[in-house]
Amino acid sequence: MTRDFARLLTEQRNPRTRKIDTLSAAAIVDLINREDATVARAVRAARQALARGVELLVARLRKGGRVFFVGAGTSGRLGVLEAAELPPTFGVPRDLAQGIMAGGPDGVFASKEGAEDDAADGARQLVLRKAGPRDTVIGIAASGLTPFVHGALAEARRRKAGRILVTCNRHGLPRGAADVVIAPLTGPEVITGSTRLRAGTATKMVLNTLSVAAMVRLGKVYENLMVDLLPTNEKLVARGRRIVATIAGCSEAEAARAIREGGGTKTAIVMLRRGVSRKEAGRLLARSGGLLRGALGC
Repeated sequence: MTRDFARLLTEQRNPRTRKIDTLSAAAIVDLINREDATVARAVRAARQALARGVELLVARLRKGGRVFFVGAGTSGRLGVLEAAELPPTFGVPRDLAQGIMAGGPDGVFASKEGAEDDAADGARQLVLRKAGPRDTVIGIAASGLTPFVHGALAEARRRKAGRILVTCNRHGLPRGAADVVIAPLTGPEVITGSTRLRAGTATKMVLNTLSVAAMVRLGKVYENLMVDLLPTNEKLVARGRRIVATIAGCSEAEAARAIREGGGTKTAIVMLRRGVSRKEAGRLLARSGGLLRGALGC
């Protein structure tokens, strides 16, 4: 794999920001904002690859697979964030989405110099987790060249897991690095090489799109409501009541009683809308593969 960093888009100098050190605070804010405005266009240009990534992820999750977000530095931290937010938002098991950070958990909070260059450790992390054909490995590397990430992707290939690479560069990528490469080309950074900026923003957008689109396809969303959320705090408890009340057309008090009786928002909705018991609501949901539309007959 070519490691010619000088040729990477994200390592080039940005001609529009060369005088940033001479500007006022307001002018710096405006300049960064203008640069950030280009990120969404870069992500949109990668939409076809994004859709393929969603299809790959959904196919394996439907078979009971897991998803591993693998990265170093900013990329790794974004993966850890994505993995952490899926269970409370969509009610998936906590081991379904896992963040794998170069340098281990300590690397989330402090830089672990050299950890990103350890390809063998990237592979070892998938061995430890017994990754297999039903699983998906999402490698995240702004440069596209991080050895830790490519070590994990290579091990994923040996284990016949699905492979997605999220990067903001294409130069030097090895052929067959992943089944799907999602590459929003954000170009030179505001501060040369600081990929926590535009590349980081693009990466966050890509990961959000991948996970949210996959959860929608899996029936975790009805209309635009998160019907499988886990009510783990006061805000989420209140949100769950509002969701049930909105879909079932009842008061929040009735929704709260149904949630307690049914053991969750989705079951409560079916009970109220169809006028059935918890057991029958569970049967209808099981018959529809967990899809609320099917269980409601609409």
